[in-house]
Formats: sequence, structure tokens, C-alpha cells
Amino acid sequence: MVCPYGWDTPGGVQIHIKELAEYFIGRGHEVSVIAPVSDESSVAESYLVPAGRPLAVPFNGSVARVAFGPLATSRVRHWISSNNFDLLHLHQPEVPSLSLIACWSGVGPMVGTFHTAAAKQRTLVAASTVLEPVIERLTARIAVSEMARATLREHFQTDAVVIPNGIDLQKYESAANVPAYSGRPSIGFLGRFEEPRKGLSVLIEALPKIAKAFPEVELIVAGPGDEVTFIKTIPLGLRNRVRFVGRLSEAEKANFLRTVDLYVAPNTGGESFGIILIEAMAAGASILASDIPAFREVLAHGEYGTLFASENSQSLAESAIKALKDSSSRLTKTDAAHIASARYDWKNVASEISDVYELALASGNGVTLGSDNRPWKRFRSNE
Repeated sequence: MVCPYGWDTPGGVQIHIKELAEYFIGRGHEVSVIAPVSDESSVAESYLVPAGRPLAVPFNGSVARVAFGPLATSRVRHWISSNNFDLLHLHQPEVPSLSLIACWSGVGPMVGTFHTAAAKQRTLVAASTVLEPVIERLTARIAVSEMARATLREHFQTDAVVIPNGIDLQKYESAANVPAYSGRPSIGFLGRFEEPRKGLSVLIEALPKIAKAFPEVELIVAGPGDEVTFIKTIPLGLRNRVRFVGRLSEAEKANFLRTVDLYVAPNTGGESFGIILIEAMAAGASILASDIPAFREVLAHGEYGTLFASENSQSLAESAIKALKDSSSRLTKTDAAHIASARYDWKNVASEISDVYELALASGNGVTLGSDNRPWKRFRSNE
């Protein structure tokens, strides 16, 4: 498997690859993952092969940490040539990073998974002469949602089978209530809070109106970021209602989602799936989310959680107040959401991915290293 993004930076793609790899390893498969790594001395996974330090570049409303250049290319080609892989699974092969390098370097069965949903972008259009041949080299294609599939069709005029991201259902079902996250009542936010598209500012704008209805309400913010700098952007009268708890481990995240009275996902866009909502559904959280397309799809248009108008703090506040007051409605949606989350358990998702692997393997007898004919060699390297 090839991970395009920095392994030691939190992200949905990295977690997807890690959990999928470990699921297959646990069932007797031999799996190797190559990824950019900021600190190679900190690598804990025996199956992980570092491919150099990532470089931070803007992408899809966020910052992607990718590796692209002579060192990354050398390590990817050595990784392919020194192993007897039956198949390569490339994540985000359209992103200028390791998966793109691996797709041009390898010959044989290759599966690509596309995680991004985005409107047609000038950068991708301009790079189509390089990227379209890459997509054509793939033996099979997976999109994590219908939105990601539509993006693939729009940008590259090709199709994919839709297989969603997976979760370890048992981990979330066994989560515990933690007193530190409960009471007053508590509203939870989880994510890279400094990124505007994660929408924390919209939630904070809604907080005064929520506080009028619930004077003791507390907003608990979990995730990486500079809280000292960010809190200065919060009005003085609200700072005592906002508590930052930092980056959480996977077990702590499950407990956080299980415990808060209302989990709010105020994202403004740039999401192709919404794995955090699936995790919240599995943990039994009451969910309030913006009505962006990816979240509407996951929450079945409001059946598994409450939706509010994206980027509208007034709508968020009114929806939060209604949800916190109507415990019966919250419980009904929470129960339905928990039942629906079973579809995303790795035993189901990995089985579907394995079926795609079998189809790809029928087209070749393993992966070999091809000639070094990468068309982007004429572009300036990042290293």
C-alpha cells in the first residue's frame, strides 16, 4: 500500500490505510506500507517503510504533507524492486506524491483509491496530461463515496466502484463515558481546529445563543493546533466556555464521542466522506452536522443526526438548542445511527476491497519495476 501523506500527521487517509493494513495483516496477509515520515526514528509500525520527509503544500482547502522528488522516487522504486508484491494499492494517485510515483514506476496489478471530492480545479486540469495516463494505468479504481466517484468522472472521465472508509466497530462500541467530557451540557468538536474548513469559528459564533438557552454549556475542542493563539480569536466573554483538550489517541477519541452530549461537525466543505461521523455513529453520539453533501449522505439526510445550514451560525445555534432539549428525538436518531454504522465495520469494508484485489490480480502475475519514463521529470523537483 502507498500512502501519499505524512504518516505522522493526523488524517483520515492515513488512518484508513493503517487500519486496513493491520486488518489484512491480522488475517495472514503480508502487507508493506510506504509513506512520507517527518521523523523516521519515531516509526512504530514494523510494516511501514519511510520515504523521506514530507513537504507541506495547500490542497483542497487544507494543507497536504506530501513527498515528491528524487529521494521519494528513489525510495519508491527501490521498495517496488526489492519486494515480490502481488499487487499495489495506491491511495490518492492523482496527488503529486508517492502514489503517483509508484503508479508510473510499477508494472502489474494496481488498485487506486480516490478519497477526494472537489469541484473541477485549474491545477488538476493543467496537470491532466500527466495524470490521465496515470489513472489509465490502474487495473481497478475505488472511490470512498459517490462524491469522490463523481469527482473522478469529472476530472478524468473514468469510473470507480464505491467502497466507503472503514472503522473498527468494536472499538467504538466498547468506548467508555469519561466524566471530564460530560455535564453542563457538553458540546464536542474534533479536528484540526485552525483549518477554516473545519468550521470551528461557525460553532463559536453560535455559542452565545446556545448559552442563553443553556447557561452552563461548555464547548470541548479536541484535536491538534495552537490553542494559545486560537483562543485569542474567541471573544473574552466566551473563553470560559471553551476548553481545549489537545490531540486524542484513538481510544480517547472513542470515549470523547461516546461522552459528549452533542457532537458537532460544522465543516464548511472539502469533505468527500465524513469518517468522523461514522465513528460518532458507532460510539453512540448524538450528532449535529452541517448539510454539506458528504455529511448529508452519511447521515441519510437527517435520519442518523441533525443537519444545519452550512456556514450559518444562526441555524447551528437553533438546531443545537432543539437537539439538546429534545432527548427523545436524539435517542431515536442515535439508535438508528448505531445500527447503520455496522455497515462500515472493517470486516465488511475489507471484504469488498479484497474482492477488488481479486479482480485486479486476475490481470497480471505480480508487480515489477518498469522503466523510469516519468513524464514529470521536466518539472522542477520539490527537493
